[in-house]
Amino acid sequence: MQFDQLGSHRIARMVVGVTTAAVLAFAPLGGTAVAQTGTSLERSMPDFTQVVEQTEASVVNIRTTETVRVRNRMGPGGNDPYEMFRWFFGPDFMPNLPGHPRGERDGAPSEQERTVPRGVGSGFIITEDGFVLTNNHVISGSSDIFVTLTDGKEHRAKVIGTDARTDLALLKIDAKGLKPLPIGESSSLRKGQWVLAIGSPFGLESTVTAGIVSALNRETGDYLPFIQTDVAVNPGNSGGPLIDLSGRVVGVNSQIVSRSGGFMGISLAIPIDEAMRVVEQLKDHGKVTRGRIGVQIGTVSEEVAKAIGLPKAMGAMVSNVERGGPADKAGVRSGDVITHFDGRDINHMSDLPRLVGDTKPGTRASMELWRKGKSVTVKVTVGEMPGADEDEARPSDKQEPGPADALGLTVGEVPAASREQYQFEGGVEVTEVEGPAAEAGLSRGDIVLTINDTDISSPAQYASVVSKLDKSRPAAVLVMRGDQSQWVTITPRK
Repeated sequence: MQFDQLGSHRIARMVVGVTTAAVLAFAPLGGTAVAQTGTSLERSMPDFTQVVEQTEASVVNIRTTETVRVRNRMGPGGNDPYEMFRWFFGPDFMPNLPGHPRGERDGAPSEQERTVPRGVGSGFIITEDGFVLTNNHVISGSSDIFVTLTDGKEHRAKVIGTDARTDLALLKIDAKGLKPLPIGESSSLRKGQWVLAIGSPFGLESTVTAGIVSALNRETGDYLPFIQTDVAVNPGNSGGPLIDLSGRVVGVNSQIVSRSGGFMGISLAIPIDEAMRVVEQLKDHGKVTRGRIGVQIGTVSEEVAKAIGLPKAMGAMVSNVERGGPADKAGVRSGDVITHFDGRDINHMSDLPRLVGDTKPGTRASMELWRKGKSVTVKVTVGEMPGADEDEARPSDKQEPGPADALGLTVGEVPAASREQYQFEGGVEVTEVEGPAAEAGLSRGDIVLTINDTDISSPAQYASVVSKLDKSRPAAVLVMRGDQSQWVTITPRK
């Protein structure tokens, strides 16, 4: 079998020898020619032209303006005699003249409002009557928003609602009979699948780029798991659609991973399944309401999982429980590992805020915890997520040091002020740290709450627990720093 290159397609020719025979079969696959010989499967570059023709008219350019206050230094007649001096003495130079108090003479600077361009981005039409989806950061802080269609018509847009957490914004323009983009399913995407991006990189409208899905459920520390692609996305593409070869939108282009500010091979898109859930709330309420349970969480490492007897590294480790919050009322404690929420697995720490956030406030949900080597199930009534500032951790009072133990710690009683401030029971305060504990990251002022499955209640009881530790394996130590707690592993020295 022989393939010749012609443009972006391959032409397959059957070559039959004296003792060999080849069977050639073609099947359309999103514009992709497929040639099969025996067990081998070869695919050529797809033809994107049909997809672009079907979708391009649904993608819009978004430009924003903002109103700023500027100083007008021009006096009567349009001349400022002191402008030359400001080159040398700074922009606020104002001489004191006899009979002309500073700032009150003719020609003194005055503030005026001026509308200036703020930025450009992309978006796409999701309904015939003018709803447009884009990124929140494209329109955030703007005074006016203008949406330009591919036919050149420009419309002033109204903001229906925004959600900074998912970086989405829903706009509305006064237009009818528009062509919306068909909505696909990001959950059906596969790594290696072809996708397109259409948008306005650097203000260049209706620019098409192509690539493949390079990763799914990419964790970046944000609220959403992103679709990672190698599609060329640059400033101005933000808010534009990520489209599959069926012409359906599967994501909203949102971020690039770059050291230069331009495309470097990795771009991130918001899954359309998540985006449309946000859109429905923005349409109905103008905002997104999310659930919360009042915990701060961390990851569970392999070492910590082994140390606390968890079968595998999974779940979300509770580092702090908000006093009086839903989790506190349900009996959740610092150091617990949340492994299931409402019947769904928490495989990664980031799964928990997404599942809780998607739960309607007021819902009573079951939550499975790993505590002291066994599973515990509690019922929690999900609250509504407000905006809240994190409290700053405060160091504890210094105490007199004693001899360091096998963990490299010297401990003492917890000051009453710390106990009252952070509302916890038991524990001992670290007064000196060295050796294994120092290597694990502990510092003076930390509170040791638990070692393995044993809660610490006093310095004497702590010393007894440490003396019985197995020196051949790491110990799991629950440490509180300020109002945050975390499991760390420390191997006792022999």
